[in-house]
Amino acid sequence: QAMEKEVIAAFGTGDPAEVMSSAFKLKVTREDIQTLRNFRWLNDEIINFYMSLLVERNKKEGYPAVYAFSTFFYPKLVSGGYKAVRRWTRGVDLFKQDIILVPIHLQAHWALVVIDVRKKTIKYFDSMGQTGDKICGALFQYLQQESREKRNLELTFSEWTLRSMGPREIPQQRNGSDCGVFTCKYADYISRDKPLTFTQNHMPYFRRRMVWEIIHQQLL
Repeated sequence: QAMEKEVIAAFGTGDPAEVMSSAFKLKVTREDIQTLRNFRWLNDEIINFYMSLLVERNKKEGYPAVYAFSTFFYPKLVSGGYKAVRRWTRGVDLFKQDIILVPIHLQAHWALVVIDVRKKTIKYFDSMGQTGDKICGALFQYLQQESREKRNLELTFSEWTLRSMGPREIPQQRNGSDCGVFTCKYADYISRDKPLTFTQNHMPYFRRRMVWEIIHQQLL
């Protein structure tokens, strides 16, 4: 009940520019938090903050090593090629990670690409069942260049599996507004190596829970 009160207060009236949480060089304002209300689209700030919380949690013993790109990474890669994002991984060895999360913003829709370095897979997760084969391909190309540049090693394409997950394989949304929450929860479960057991029915709960987690900078 105490937690519920905090969520209600966060959704309440107040200065839209008030900073409700700040960490990972990111700030979340009251206006950003409002995007977690039912039937609203999540914005970049919420998605990026939540991905950072996942990375932080996974530094603990017993979790896979996770790296998450910002939502601004993929558009930059597509518009400017490898050169434009070369420096994004300064001080990070992507090939020492277990899982790399790439949130993808498609005009009015969120999706997720998961690169599993251990299994050499690049998988596209879309809560509306769309395919992202091109996106997986672009990210493989990026990894290939990153590997040449940083390790002087060629990746062997035939050793990697690239695929879009089908609508029967992963939970799907039943409305036009929950894609951002699905994207965050795919990332949450996958980064714990857990099966995706949630459904559309969990979304209102997940939204409220995310408010608390972001304000407290801690995943439940």
